[in-house]
Amino acid sequence: MQLIKLPGLVDVHVHLREPGATQKEDFETGTKAAIAGGITSVLDMPNNPIATISPETLQQKKDLAKGRIYADVGFHFGASLKSIGFFNQVKDKVFGLKVYMNPTTGDLLMENDSVLDEVFKNWPKDKPLMVHAEGDTLQKAINLARKFGNTLHVCHVSLAQEIELIKQARKDGLQVSCEVAAHHLFLTEEDVKKLGPFGMMRPPLASRQDQDALWEAITDGVVDIIASDHAPHTKEEKLNSDKPIYGVPGLETTLPLMLTAVNEGKLTIERLIELTSTNQKKIFKIEEQPETFVEVDLEEKYTITDKNLQTKCGWTPFAGMEVAGRIKKVVLRGQLAFDGQNIFGPYGKVVV
Repeated sequence: MQLIKLPGLVDVHVHLREPGATQKEDFETGTKAAIAGGITSVLDMPNNPIATISPETLQQKKDLAKGRIYADVGFHFGASLKSIGFFNQVKDKVFGLKVYMNPTTGDLLMENDSVLDEVFKNWPKDKPLMVHAEGDTLQKAINLARKFGNTLHVCHVSLAQEIELIKQARKDGLQVSCEVAAHHLFLTEEDVKKLGPFGMMRPPLASRQDQDALWEAITDGVVDIIASDHAPHTKEEKLNSDKPIYGVPGLETTLPLMLTAVNEGKLTIERLIELTSTNQKKIFKIEEQPETFVEVDLEEKYTITDKNLQTKCGWTPFAGMEVAGRIKKVVLRGQLAFDGQNIFGPYGKVVV
């Protein structure tokens, strides 16, 4: 047994699915999953069926979350033609603006160049503008950030090409941060053959070479943040849909997977803390949680299964994978939130 203490993890990229898709997840089940995964703060994405693109829809989410959340929850705002006029009204109530420049779940895809110009132009320059921009589309996002002086955050980087574009943008003096999702670090396109619909997400799983480039970027300090991109769907939806349903859960598996990487010598504990807590607080200006920590046994080995998961969807693409590093205890503001088996609370609060 080797017990170590970590700060509570911060996950800046989570889809809690409420309102509008609570068969997949809700504020209660999603934040229980976060706590079970050692994550004490999550930032929720705006692409619900009723998208978070107005002060009213933002307030609705906050009202629904109050008194039901086991981890702290903050919110991102969605970019759309309709939402541009609300930027000034909501800027101090959210942590970032999410701009969808490639197709994914929801109805917030933005491909119109003149509307994209307005979005980048009008969002406050000191607040993260988060892009879903895959491959060549990322160059377009970087060009817009250069033109309008935005603080750009690149979500779920999955390709070597994207890493190179980010490095070049930084060399050019742009403010660009980026995140990698755990599934792109531990699964490749080869795994889709076995996982089928349960291995489908956006951006898709990539090649072994791309995965190697991501690990290299973690070692070199290019990657700022590890996020789960927790995007749950029910088993029935995954299996019975006529068209592919993209997204996988990840809140409960991200830390055990990253602890396994520490055990394998891929990164240090110090670097893990930067990637899962310190950088999130800096980039997104998230307040510290006093008396909050996660205790893990770095040596305990076990196999991930679908059993006893807190997420409502009840499955994980990592089932059957052996990991080293078990979460034993989570304390949030001095209160025991998880004892390794049971969740206590709800002790979470809505944060702005």
